[in-house]
Amino acid sequence: MGKQYKIYFDACCLNRPFDDQTQSRIYLETQAVMTILSQCQSANWILINSSALIAELNQTLDLERLQNVKKLLSIAKIKVIYSTFIEERSGELQKLGFSSYDATHIASAERSNADIFLTTDDRLFKKAQKESPLIKIKINNPVQWLVEVIQTEESNDENTK
Repeated sequence: MGKQYKIYFDACCLNRPFDDQTQSRIYLETQAVMTILSQCQSANWILINSSALIAELNQTLDLERLQNVKKLLSIAKIKVIYSTFIEERSGELQKLGFSSYDATHIASAERSNADIFLTTDDRLFKKAQKESPLIKIKINNPVQWLVEVIQTEESNDENTK
């Protein structure tokens, strides 16, 4: 793998491996999330954590799930701490119609200079596409993004041969 991507997962992504794997979409998203986490574990890529993520995850009532999700997040090398910048940016994003958690996650990802914000939340993804000129970070589904990265890296390998 070439570029060292900085990756921000929202809570949906981090929970995906603990969802019902009998649905094809959930299974595929889980495989993508685990592949990305594996790249972060090997220090090829960098996982980002944030105060916003911890706050949202702490709402999880299933304590075993919470423990498992936090274990995944423990490999994060960067942690974005809530700040005035994030609070103000989150307010701007909420005016565009993002929920308070989604807005705070996007603001945190922007603040960390992440290369990508990954979500399995279709509503958030569609809204982000619609508002993309006003969002300072690329937002995608982990499956789509991973396919793009693999294709880019393979074509770069072809060009260097």
